[in-house]
Amino acid sequence: MTGPCGAAYLASEGNEAVLAEELARRGVAVSGWLGRLALSPDPPAEAFWALDGWTMPELLFISSIGDAVSALRDRQRNWSHHPSLHHRRSSLIAARLPPVKAAPLRFPVAAPAAPLGAWTLLAPDRLLLSTAKTSPFPGGIARFHEDRTGPPSRAYLKLWEACARLRAWPRPGETCLDLGASPGGWTWAIASLGATVTAVDRAPLDPQVAGMPGVSFRSDSAFGLDPAREPPVDWLFSDVVAYPARLLALVRRWIAAGTARRIVCTVKFQDPTDHDAADAFAAIPGARLLHLSHNKHELTFLWCRDVTSS
Repeated sequence: MTGPCGAAYLASEGNEAVLAEELARRGVAVSGWLGRLALSPDPPAEAFWALDGWTMPELLFISSIGDAVSALRDRQRNWSHHPSLHHRRSSLIAARLPPVKAAPLRFPVAAPAAPLGAWTLLAPDRLLLSTAKTSPFPGGIARFHEDRTGPPSRAYLKLWEACARLRAWPRPGETCLDLGASPGGWTWAIASLGATVTAVDRAPLDPQVAGMPGVSFRSDSAFGLDPAREPPVDWLFSDVVAYPARLLALVRRWIAAGTARRIVCTVKFQDPTDHDAADAFAAIPGARLLHLSHNKHELTFLWCRDVTSS
């Protein structure tokens, strides 16, 4: 016996309430929570604050561990297990499924493209599965081989994850602008790829980052630049601390000026979460708004001029 289920949305740790607020704003009913997984009887909806979304879920009644394994393997090869209830039974099912490569990624690398589903047990005889989900990573978590000596902070992991999701990153010969760069985590990541980067901030860069090949520094405010007077760049980056509405105005100015080909920036929120601002970012043609696994109370804005012109 099988039956359809509407959708499921996985919140990152600490952002369950924010996701619940967003779903309520969109009129999405939540029938219950399975740990951080919100279950809904409604069709899938866009949810920026979902670390992962299960978009084609099915509820199956199973008679045994072998029955569950067969149901999953009959649908596709790759599955991500969301552990919540009935841990021993779940572990026995997971052990009989083909392994999914979850080794840390070595950046630069694109996010996996192979189909990946998700599943969990609601009861010993009830299996919830989805053959499609919004994140290409198991459990929505992007893991990388980290550099613990070069960068001045771990903020570079947000840039790595964003570029992996874009399936594009700065390359040698490309020009980049990093707004609000200090102490230089993103500038370090950009320069390490061989691109040329101008870091803009009132505060100085970490000396080790400032001395990297291809790095130049401008002592200025990220919001003080006039995009119309700046030379074109291939990439505009920003992890600056700013109210979402102020950052939105900055992004709109750069897009209107046509100065940047791609934009990657972190939208940082306070309490209460400014959901209206998030919707405004997402409404920009060519934009994607994601909650990455390395975001905190943040979203990541991705935009490409090529998309809007195609």
